[in-house]
Amino acid sequence: METELDLDPEQQQMMESGFSRMQIDPRRSRFPCSIVWSPLPVISWFIPFIGHIGICREDGVILDFAGPNFVCVDNFAFGAATRYLQLPKDKCCIPLGQSAYKGEEHYMQDEAGGELRTWDDALLKSTQEFQHRSYSLFTCNCHSFVAHNLNRLSYLSNRWNVVNLAIFILLNGRWVNKTSMLRTILPFVIVFFLGVTLGGFTFLKFWFLFTSVLIGWFLLGTYCFKNLIQL
Repeated sequence: METELDLDPEQQQMMESGFSRMQIDPRRSRFPCSIVWSPLPVISWFIPFIGHIGICREDGVILDFAGPNFVCVDNFAFGAATRYLQLPKDKCCIPLGQSAYKGEEHYMQDEAGGELRTWDDALLKSTQEFQHRSYSLFTCNCHSFVAHNLNRLSYLSNRWNVVNLAIFILLNGRWVNKTSMLRTILPFVIVFFLGVTLGGFTFLKFWFLFTSVLIGWFLLGTYCFKNLIQL
């Protein structure tokens, strides 16, 4: 397992040759400059649009905040990605990567005032920061990590949080393949069908309450108590 955001010599040569964007390769779990998503056990069975999320380096390696003081590298915590969204680097506040590899003095300033020469520079700084953070599903989670990276990159010049990030990937993400779509949707269909069949209205009340409480927590924590959910 890789522990640092370093490119091997072959990848570095590709970058220097101007091929800064590699191709999507789901078989090798490579999604360059992308956000990736996978369902969470149990939670996604009841709410299929809530899942685990990560962000990828320029070489396609996935990074995800998976536990206290731990950013997972090239080992997506809850199995292979089922959805992804590749992000064009020219949508960052200042384009990253191309001019830097050609030797030009073209950098981006992050929120802390440091210079970011490449997409990976931003991800490295965020990884180093989250390696010293506690993990909590409700206050500092994988969405916090990805939103933090997008804010550091000033992607679309937007202010990202866990709510608009979840909506963004829900509306714009692409399925990796049909099997991935079934892996995400089928458990929800089975659980919901069995719940309604065996529990009837009681199950529907439980499902509605569970969904409302979980979504309501993140809405309130994001827009009403702004220091509650960390970014």
